[in-house]
Amino acid sequence: MPPEKLGLIAGNGAFPFLVLNAARAQGYEVVVAAIKEETFPEIESQGAAAVHWLSLGELSKLIETFQREGVHRAVMAGQVKHKQIFSSIRPDWRLAKLLLSLTTRNTDSLLGAVAKVLADEGIALEKSTWLLEPLLVKPGVLTRRVPSELERKNVDYGRAVARQLAQHDIGQTVVIAESACVAVEAMEGTDATIERAGQIMRSLHGDASTLSRGLTVVKIAKPNQDMRFDVPVIGLKTIEVMRAAGATCLALDAGKCLLLDGDKIIDAANTAEIAVVSD
Repeated sequence: MPPEKLGLIAGNGAFPFLVLNAARAQGYEVVVAAIKEETFPEIESQGAAAVHWLSLGELSKLIETFQREGVHRAVMAGQVKHKQIFSSIRPDWRLAKLLLSLTTRNTDSLLGAVAKVLADEGIALEKSTWLLEPLLVKPGVLTRRVPSELERKNVDYGRAVARQLAQHDIGQTVVIAESACVAVEAMEGTDATIERAGQIMRSLHGDASTLSRGLTVVKIAKPNQDMRFDVPVIGLKTIEVMRAAGATCLALDAGKCLLLDGDKIIDAANTAEIAVVSD
């Protein structure tokens, strides 16, 4: 009996590579649908059964490719920049029809609608974390350094703010200083939000700000997070960006955020004396 085929809709970053390697290790034959505007070209050399390149917006081509390859289950992994989705996209007739049917133009509604179209065509979209359970963040303090009392207050306040924003699918990350919200993620992504917070704090301190320089980053899952797509992820770059911005604490949602680089992230946080906590 031939191995089962698994479709991989690949965005940018390391996430698709991890899924591809994990799927192959479990005996799946992986057919990659690589997004021209996003996927790293190195995906070609990772041992997939086939790699098909298509542009954002080519929903019909995606469906036809998977059907031709005999794919009935697929995983969506890797970031597609929000600004790409809503500005650079050139929709084919099928996606144009889908976009016109949306009452809200956010990521959840768009990807949820895409998942329904795929299901209608006999392609079930699985949880993106399905093959990577060991990389989901565990509860507790994950670093040598425990958050300070001030950082804990920032985390509590940041979670309350982030949960309100996440209900509207605005973003998953907020950056806090002394229980004041410095930056909120929108379409730019987590790392850009942290960089902006660092710039804001540097400009404030030029004016002798009363706020502490130390920043706390809070990244949460959405209420009723759909684990098939847009799952919160943290990589080594996030720790590097935090250090450059003067952020000293990172709070995550246990069981709902992927540490893409595994223990290397915690090692980097320890080196930078950044506290990482998961609740």
